[in-house]
Amino acid sequence: MKSAMRFLLPALLMTGCGTPKPAETPAHPEWSYRSVVYELNVRQATPDGTFAAAADRLPALKELGVDIVWCMPIYPIGTQGRKGTLGSYYAILDYCDVNPEFGTLADFDAFLNRAHELDMKVILDWVANHTSPDSKWAQEHRDWHLRDSLGNTVVEYDWTDIAKLDYGNRDMRRAMTDAMHFWVDRGVDGFRCDMAMLVPIDFWQTSFAELKEKRPDLYLLAEGESAELHDRAFDATYTWELHHLLNDVAQGKKGVAELKAYLAADAEKMPREAMRLMFTSNHDENSWAGTEFERMGDAVRAMAVLCFTLPQGQPLIYTGQEVGYDHRFEFFEKDSMPVTEANEFTEFYRSLCALRHDNEALAAGERGGAFRYLEGMPDGVLGFVRETDGNRVNCLVNLTPEPVEVKGSCSGGDCLAEHLTVGDGTLQLGGWGYCVWTE
Repeated sequence: MKSAMRFLLPALLMTGCGTPKPAETPAHPEWSYRSVVYELNVRQATPDGTFAAAADRLPALKELGVDIVWCMPIYPIGTQGRKGTLGSYYAILDYCDVNPEFGTLADFDAFLNRAHELDMKVILDWVANHTSPDSKWAQEHRDWHLRDSLGNTVVEYDWTDIAKLDYGNRDMRRAMTDAMHFWVDRGVDGFRCDMAMLVPIDFWQTSFAELKEKRPDLYLLAEGESAELHDRAFDATYTWELHHLLNDVAQGKKGVAELKAYLAADAEKMPREAMRLMFTSNHDENSWAGTEFERMGDAVRAMAVLCFTLPQGQPLIYTGQEVGYDHRFEFFEKDSMPVTEANEFTEFYRSLCALRHDNEALAAGERGGAFRYLEGMPDGVLGFVRETDGNRVNCLVNLTPEPVEVKGSCSGGDCLAEHLTVGDGTLQLGGWGYCVWTE
């Protein structure tokens, strides 16, 4: 939803996170700074649930504006302790093969080649913390896993289908790095590392340094939000705390003050070059906590706008969000998304992806624009600016279900907006309304 408008607000600007200075040497792959990540649930994304069917969907994802396709684990799944009929993708039987449910290695190669033909990157979900109890490693190398006093492999949380690996074992570490080489040699562009904070940081540092000798432009995403993960290891980390805060804001439990406090704390904690993955859904949230519609209700689009515009952010779209699919995917069973034509949600996400691609100020990490708040905002409205030399993105987001009035005027330019009415010297934002405009 675009309108030909440029808003001129009389409010003053207040510095939020300082003015980034261009780095002489980029901290991340050049292609990653304004990228959009799409989490592909291969099992559920198509009725067939195969690499071949997923490859057929790639042109539509390219048109949407997706740059990085993150494939949930594609490896064979163990049978010992298996949950449900098909099992958890995260109970790895063999790191150097593919789940026959999805096809063959040749099928994966064809998927990867198709993505590359479309100038899209593919990263694999890498599960370095554990394997299945009956994995190839557990059978052939008994000392590669942690074991209790009775010799049983160690289970974490309620993950009864896994066996925790022992990072005190040098041979296991070598084998893990070699397994990552196997996929880099096939042409994958990086890894999303599951539960990265449970694996010693020195393993990631050593392995990634070795892998980058071969592929300097690898992109590495950590499921974790410790600043340590950015120490010679990962490009991007999760913003779990922000995600739960956005849920609370949508439910009326928190508001602008708490969001500003979070942003200040995160800017203080994280290095300036850190990329921060932002999302309204992912596979964990969707299956276990509910869809974004269940958690965020009418605030869904406003929260997505924040994920595409907040400082240091790198946005994520999960399977089905691009068509507004309101369904909790079964995790251990086949529960495929029906074939759905492009709709208003597709256009919404396409507009957000284009906004990110077209504006340097919205880049992640150290390339992103200086972040400043707009002062004089009415209660419940978050107003801010992202700005670099020659590019400025202005954002107003109503974080309440009630309509509000913002003093200002408009002339010229383009705007992405919803629930917006322009008055004489005022802007009326309906409940969960927003407007984003560039200069």
